[in-house]
Amino acid sequence: MRTILTLLLICMLACPSCTPKLTQTPEESLKRDFPRIKYDSLRPFDIKGIYEGNTENEIFYYVPEMGYLFIGEIITKDGRSLTRERLQEIISQRLREKIKEIPLDKAVSIGTGKHRVIEITDPDCPYCRKVSEFFSQRTDVTRYVFFNPLPFHPKAEGKVLYILCAADRVKAYEEAMTGRLDEGDFKICEDAKIKELLETHKNIANLMGISGTPFFFIDGKTAVFGADIPKLEKLLQERQ
Repeated sequence: MRTILTLLLICMLACPSCTPKLTQTPEESLKRDFPRIKYDSLRPFDIKGIYEGNTENEIFYYVPEMGYLFIGEIITKDGRSLTRERLQEIISQRLREKIKEIPLDKAVSIGTGKHRVIEITDPDCPYCRKVSEFFSQRTDVTRYVFFNPLPFHPKAEGKVLYILCAADRVKAYEEAMTGRLDEGDFKICEDAKIKELLETHKNIANLMGISGTPFFFIDGKTAVFGADIPKLEKLLQERQ
């Protein structure tokens, strides 16, 4: 709600009759108003007078005439987040090169389908579990699962170590993602090599600039953040 109200206020204040004409480029104005911001690009947004900028993993909006900058999602009346769509587009472009550096042999590989899905997940993330259930019903994907247990899930790292230490990692993964390990009735692996492998998984998430879960990269082309199952279904359907 705060984002919508902020946007409405900016649109009202940025009308031509209320504000002075620009004497600098938007880039010059942004540097003057917010000199500490390091950004990759700045371009006109669909709303006149507002410019869209981006850092590595964030979209911001800037109104040069008022010297206002705000961060938040702009959502259409039909529920589309223009902010999230743009961020996915930007990160997808960046990851198409970085993805070549990822050692897929370090992942937990699930399935043999034609669609290649690189996944970053946390076994105690409810949204990760939701998408895992979605993928478990498909036979057209090969998943390369990397783990990034989040600090506010205190039992997640132990579950990841259990999965990576298991003789059948796919089975152990399914146990974790379906909640069968939630009562803590499993042995936490103390193998130094497995702990090193977990650090490799975390470093891969850092390399990709991903701090949250779940995250998916579909067929080497498109990033998907969160449990956006309609988006995943659409991408997999488009690439039949």
